[in-house]
Amino acid sequence: MDFEPITRPLTDAEARAEAERIITQSFQPETPPVRHFPTSFRDNTEVPPYGDTPPVHQDDKRIVPAWAAGIAVASIGVGTGITGIGCGAWLVLQGLASVTLYGVLMVTLPFAGLAMVATAIGGAVSKARQSVSKTVYEGPVVQNTQINNTSNQRGMFSRTRNDVR
Repeated sequence: MDFEPITRPLTDAEARAEAERIITQSFQPETPPVRHFPTSFRDNTEVPPYGDTPPVHQDDKRIVPAWAAGIAVASIGVGTGITGIGCGAWLVLQGLASVTLYGVLMVTLPFAGLAMVATAIGGAVSKARQSVSKTVYEGPVVQNTQINNTSNQRGMFSRTRNDVR
């Protein structure tokens, strides 16, 4: 429908007619969309009197959205990765289940090596951080050896006070 722009105000009769047209158009039942492609396939070729029927080519026109294909591929990858991790954990736990001296040593060997490396690094850092200082003290030295010992005992409690002067 082509509409001409109205450059003047509508009269009451024109406004009423336009409102009725808009309301009637808005409340009409919608017609279902018309399908322009067949939804089924029927093969009318003759069936052989005996034996298998030869295959008939049927076009596959399914369309898979890109996001659905991406999710499918990602889920396959995640499933494969989780399966690999599970198999690895199973193998490790199977090995740990048979506890022998060699098994325990093999499990703790990496930790012992890591501890040895950490100790060596710590020792090297502490040696590098040690400073060489020669402090010279100058001034009079006074040594007091007088000790005042006061002891008070009353009842069950006692108190001793030592003063060094």
